[in-house]
Amino acid sequence: MEKNGKRKRRRFSAEYKAETVRLINRSGKSIGQMALELGIGATALKRWIEQAEVEAGGGPGGALKRSEREELIELRRENRRLRLEREILKNFRMRGHHLLDQKL
Repeated sequence: MEKNGKRKRRRFSAEYKAETVRLINRSGKSIGQMALELGIGATALKRWIEQAEVEAGGGPGGALKRSEREELIELRRENRRLRLEREILKNFRMRGHHLLDQKL
C-alpha cells in the first residue's frame, strides 16, 4: 500500500488480458468467481471481456476498437493544437501587424 492508504494501480499487458478473457470463456465460471480466483476486480474483468468482444467485431454499435480509440485521442490532441495555433495567428494579425509597420 502507498503512504496515503490507496493501493497502487496495477497494469496488465494486452497479452495477459487476452489470455484471461480466453480462460474465463473456457472455464464456464462467472466473472465474480474468476475475479476472486485471479485476484483481479470483477469490474476490470468485465471491461476486458467487453473490449475483447468489440475487438472481435461484436459488442454494442458505435463502440471503438483500441486502435480507433488511440487514433481518436491523437486526432483530438492535434485538433486542439491547431486551434491554438490558429488563434495565435488570428491575434497576431489583429494586433501585431501594425507593430511590424512601425519598425519598417
